[in-house]
Amino acid sequence: METTLVSPAAQVIIAVIPIVGIVIGGIVVFFYLLWRHREISLQIKTGCYQQKRFNFKLFSLFTGLLLTSIGIVLTLLFLLITGFSYPLLGGLLPLAIGISLIIFFKFYPQTEYPDGET
Repeated sequence: METTLVSPAAQVIIAVIPIVGIVIGGIVVFFYLLWRHREISLQIKTGCYQQKRFNFKLFSLFTGLLLTSIGIVLTLLFLLITGFSYPLLGGLLPLAIGISLIIFFKFYPQTEYPDGET
């Protein structure tokens, strides 16, 4: 079996790439939040700001379905690879959270708003 040596410059580049990605992602998020704040501030000053309502019921259904399907796939994969062991929790946790979000969707009451929206 032949081993290859990786040059120190390549090791530095490999170590720096994730750091640069995280920094650039943080900068993008910062400027998005800054510009969104300024946009809302200007809308409030001009009087054309309308607050959007967040639909918890639809969000819980969507997130629950995603987490349940991901949890089923991961649970089956870890069950086939390692059997009943601690890595199986990597699939059971999203599965349990997804099922609980779907249960929340089922029992969350439909909210009526004064302007007729649901």
